[in-house]
Amino acid sequence: MKDLYFLCLVRFGDLKEDKVTRHDGASSDGHLAHIFRHAAKELFNEDVEEVTYRALRNKDFQEVTLEKNGEVVLRFAAAYGFRNIQNMILKLKKGKFPFHFVEVLACAGGCLNGRGQAQTPDGHADKALLRQMEGIYADIPVRRPESSAHVQELYQEWLEGINSPKAREVLHTTYQSQERGTHSLDIKW
Repeated sequence: MKDLYFLCLVRFGDLKEDKVTRHDGASSDGHLAHIFRHAAKELFNEDVEEVTYRALRNKDFQEVTLEKNGEVVLRFAAAYGFRNIQNMILKLKKGKFPFHFVEVLACAGGCLNGRGQAQTPDGHADKALLRQMEGIYADIPVRRPESSAHVQELYQEWLEGINSPKAREVLHTTYQSQERGTHSLDIKW
């Protein structure tokens, strides 16, 4: 992975962006909003401007839905923190899992709230610094990845096109059940 990162820096280090941009979403989440919009457009021909998160059990377990003709046709979730992840996995095992996509982050409150962030001298999260980082991030303009010339160039040069077999092989995955381990460190959720 380190070599790929270095390759990207070398290959695109000389390309200049007009301004710094960010992906759509909160300060530390992944790309749920982007994937949700894309799925809504591709599967249901719906343009979603505003992605609205609704808290389920707590602020770290939220869902986003798309309704069409009064029926929920797309249901995504964001699960942050190990307790929410464990509950999600238990529901999945019981067959009571209604989501089409789940974004998972190990840190409760998202990555900006994680243990690797700045802390007060007594070891607690620095709430003022967290609010400041969230504010700075929110001020950065959003740019959807597909509108980037650099992303388009990556697809064309490295992946032989957006919908190419190589792109599907490298970027797409499917769920594969794992064999039950016998290792003493295996976690039973």
